[in-house]
Amino acid sequence: MRVIHFEEVVTAVSDLCQQANFQLPTDLKAALRRARRAERSPIGQEVLDNLVENACLAEQRVAALCQDTGMVVVFADLGQDVHMQGGLLTDAINEGVRLAYQAHPFRHSVVADPLQRVNTGTNAPAIIHVRLCAGDKLKLLVAPKGFGSENTSRLFMLKPADGWPGVKAAVLQAVRDAGPNPCPPIIVGVGLGGTMEKAALLAKESLFRSIGSQHADQAYAALEQELLQAINQTGIGPAGLGGQQTALAVHIAAYPTHIAGLPVAVNLQCHACRHAERVL
Repeated sequence: MRVIHFEEVVTAVSDLCQQANFQLPTDLKAALRRARRAERSPIGQEVLDNLVENACLAEQRVAALCQDTGMVVVFADLGQDVHMQGGLLTDAINEGVRLAYQAHPFRHSVVADPLQRVNTGTNAPAIIHVRLCAGDKLKLLVAPKGFGSENTSRLFMLKPADGWPGVKAAVLQAVRDAGPNPCPPIIVGVGLGGTMEKAALLAKESLFRSIGSQHADQAYAALEQELLQAINQTGIGPAGLGGQQTALAVHIAAYPTHIAGLPVAVNLQCHACRHAERVL
């Protein structure tokens, strides 16, 4: 049994929140540069130039990539041979979020109740997904999720007979309905199967797969490319101002489901796909 102390988790989450808000991952910057080379619209080219410049300046000046510093989503893979000492894992994560968002002029975007709308003043609590796994490590993936893109996400409960044509139509409908609101070029996470909540979770987690990576299943890899091509033919373009680069990637994740259902979740992510991870 390996012991991980409460303060270790607090420090790690605080560091990861800051890193994610200041530093766009290397794969995202590379994807934006590829999109710039592929974009034919002059306005789209200018938008992409500005996005790359913004990412570079944020890192150089240790400044937030975006004014919406998000609601923090944390995927915590907890080894079954780990014992937390000094407090609960969820409390440690929320304390790390509080410290990070008070250490810098990050916007506090979390309200304590969805109807009363009183700000918590700490940007906590986070959305925390704890998964038990083998081993004696704790893997933390921290992702501040802005709501310009989150608000455009969709859930469809299709019929099994709808099949792939129905899934494709649903994803394209979600992207078209979103238009410029999620700040394209976007990453499109698609969760297939499971139940309503499982599909949504699959879609969210798939957003943080490395841009440019291929799905392990070649059939799904081909479907991802088919969707990406169709999305980039919508003409929405960078910032919704027209062009070919509406999406940087489509990531599909699938799970077994019931014989009577075909859940499809579409979670959209803006070009600032902020995330950072650490293994303790």
